[in-house]
This record gives sequence, C-alpha cells and structure tokens, in this order.
Amino acid sequence: MTIQLVNKDAQRVYHLPEAEEHYHSGGATMLGFWIYLMSDALIFASLFAVYGTLSRNYAGGPPPQHLFELPLVALNTGFLLASSIVLSIGMQAMAAGRTAQMWRLLAVTGLLGAAFLCVELYEFSSLIAEGATPQRSAFLSAFFTLVGTHGLHVLFGLIWLVTLLVQIAQRGLNEDNKRRLMCLSMFWHFLDIIWIGVFTVVYLFGALR
Repeated sequence: MTIQLVNKDAQRVYHLPEAEEHYHSGGATMLGFWIYLMSDALIFASLFAVYGTLSRNYAGGPPPQHLFELPLVALNTGFLLASSIVLSIGMQAMAAGRTAQMWRLLAVTGLLGAAFLCVELYEFSSLIAEGATPQRSAFLSAFFTLVGTHGLHVLFGLIWLVTLLVQIAQRGLNEDNKRRLMCLSMFWHFLDIIWIGVFTVVYLFGALR
C-alpha cells in the first residue's frame, strides 16, 4: 500500500519518505534562522554597549542634542512601524490563501521600508554636510556604526523582499515561499525591535542630555 501526501498549494505529490524529508527540512530552516537572529542580536547588543561607552566622548565636537531632529526621526520611526504592521496583515492574508492581497501588502511594506532608508540617508548626508562625520568624535563613530548597521539590515531585508515578490509572481505561494516569508517576517519584526531601542537610547536619551 502506497501512502501519499498531496500539497495542494504547490501542486506536488510526496511519497511518505519525501514528505518527511520536506517537513524536517522546513523545521531545520526555521531553527537555523532563529539561531541567526540570536547571533544578530548579540552583534547589536555589542554595538549598543560600544555606543553607551562612547556616547559622551565628543572630542570638542557637537553633542547629540545639537544634531538630532526628533520630528524627522519620529517620522522615520513611523515608517518602519507602519511597515511592520502592514507585513503582519500580509502574513494573515498568506495564512488565508489570499495571494494577490498578500502580494500587494508586501509591496506596500517594501515602499515603507524604502521611505525609511531614504530619510535615514537624508539624515546622514545632513550631518556630514554640517561636519559631523564619523571621524569627528568617538560619539559620532559609534552613532554612525550602530544606526548604519541597522540601515544595512533594512536594505538587505528590502532586497530579500523584492526577490520573494518576484518568486511568488513566478511560482505562486508554494510551501518554500511560505517558509521564506515566515523567515522574512521574523527578520523584519526583529529590525523593528532593534530600531525602537535605537530610537530610545540614541535619539531620545541623546536629546534629553
């Protein structure tokens, strides 16, 4: 007697050994991605520690309260938080099998993420134009390293998102793409949490000094 498992979304038929292999492969992927996120959290924890140590070393340069524009940073924070909310709604659409709606919501997530990066690049260029470069002081070196590392993660997340949008358009919402979307969702929400820490520790505390 042959036992078969049918994956309707992917239009594939698995014999039992193949189905078990597919299941365990997906579980290993998620576990590996959790381990990656934990290692990334350690990197950001180190950067926060460095910033906390160097945040008062101005070397005669401008302090944070003279540099940061809180309304602009608050707007940027709103872009990233909104993108995370839209992505959550998109994941709900994925669970319900509404592929077209999910695709549109992922595209909106990407646009909000791109807006976040544009504002951050504008902030960096404005600071550099004022002479507040990473070489100016230890405080600015730590600031650009911490905030810039987060920005690079957002950029990589956007590249990943665009790649998935293309794959979904070509292959549909199969099990592999669902698993990739789950990993992307965890990564994006992780960046959201890190940014809340950056906004609080770097910008709010810096403006109140």
